[in-house]
Amino acid sequence: MATDLHALTAPVFVRALNNLDKILDKGRAFAADQGIDEQELLDARLIGDMGNLISQIQRASDSAKGCMVRVGGVENVVMEDDETTFEDLKARIAKTIDFVKSVPADTVNGKEDAEIVLKFPNGEFRFAGRDYVLGFVQPNFYFHVTTAYALLRMKGVPIGKMDFLGGI
Repeated sequence: MATDLHALTAPVFVRALNNLDKILDKGRAFAADQGIDEQELLDARLIGDMGNLISQIQRASDSAKGCMVRVGGVENVVMEDDETTFEDLKARIAKTIDFVKSVPADTVNGKEDAEIVLKFPNGEFRFAGRDYVLGFVQPNFYFHVTTAYALLRMKGVPIGKMDFLGGI
């Protein structure tokens, strides 16, 4: 059975990344209003061995990009993970959105059964395209988007579920 993998990826990533961009705006405004150094928000972690806010944005970006590269078979856009400010993170989100939007639907669709191999230092994971998108990429992407949201919420930024979901 054919699955419109493009519909399950590109618009999902774009919407969540746009919402994340707006959430970052609220975080930045909160810091300014409360006289909090922005670095306090950027360095926020849920626990010591988890990535900070910057890392969460980078990994969400990488998840979206990586999906389009692996499933769509397109050239990756390298991002150096050198973001240090809210402005840098917003620029990364914008670049990621532009990249995701640039991937033609016909390069992603029809890849439900294509083999996707992820290589890690301790081994590799093999997926069929549909399973990769639904069972790995989407949960991983939303893990990092949710964690970024939670970090700002934990720091007192007045955001809620509708900020996460965006305009419905």
